[in-house]
Amino acid sequence: MDVLLVEDDDTIAVPLAKGLQREGFTVRCVADAAHALAAPEADVVLLDLVLPDLDGYEVCRRLRARSDVPIIVITARGDEVDRVVGLELGADDYLVKPFGFRELVARIRAVTRRRLPRPDDLGPVRVGPLELDRRTRRVRMAGVDVALTAKEFDLLALLAEDAGAVLTRQEILEAVWDAHWYGPTKTLDVHVASLRRKLGDPTVIETVRGVGFRLSDPP
Repeated sequence: MDVLLVEDDDTIAVPLAKGLQREGFTVRCVADAAHALAAPEADVVLLDLVLPDLDGYEVCRRLRARSDVPIIVITARGDEVDRVVGLELGADDYLVKPFGFRELVARIRAVTRRRLPRPDDLGPVRVGPLELDRRTRRVRMAGVDVALTAKEFDLLALLAEDAGAVLTRQEILEAVWDAHWYGPTKTLDVHVASLRRKLGDPTVIETVRGVGFRLSDPP
């Protein structure tokens, strides 16, 4: 698996790269935004937010605009607002320094594993004006293509598996993020809000107060 590590602090980048290589990953290290954006696409990106030439949030936004590559933000910024901004811009996960190496490896494997469609998930699903194709990871709303991040697609695909059924917040977090998700629960609300905005209809995903969410299934 090819990992792009975007980190300008060698005291962090060098041992982290060596550790990942021991785990069998191929690691390319870059120390600034320019090289990160010019690098060939990797299987996963580990992105620091503090870079010498461009804010990491902007790097995240640009990467996400052109690719659905999994992005894990690794940063010392631990405030909830920082997490929410990163996730809104398309990051798939957010890890605050200092973090455990084993946890990082687990997060990498989780975000890359979720990109792979299960054989029984292939084929289009239609719910009212919404059409979702798991094989091509393409979404159309009323015949118009909708560009989603990898995590937004996975969330929508999960809800579409049983349109009309309510999924609890915990069930969604465990299925779309990780069974051992340590991030803020607001992550889910951020992604639901983004989906509603991109699909152009806030009623497509219904909130069931105190329980979770469901995909509206029109008669």
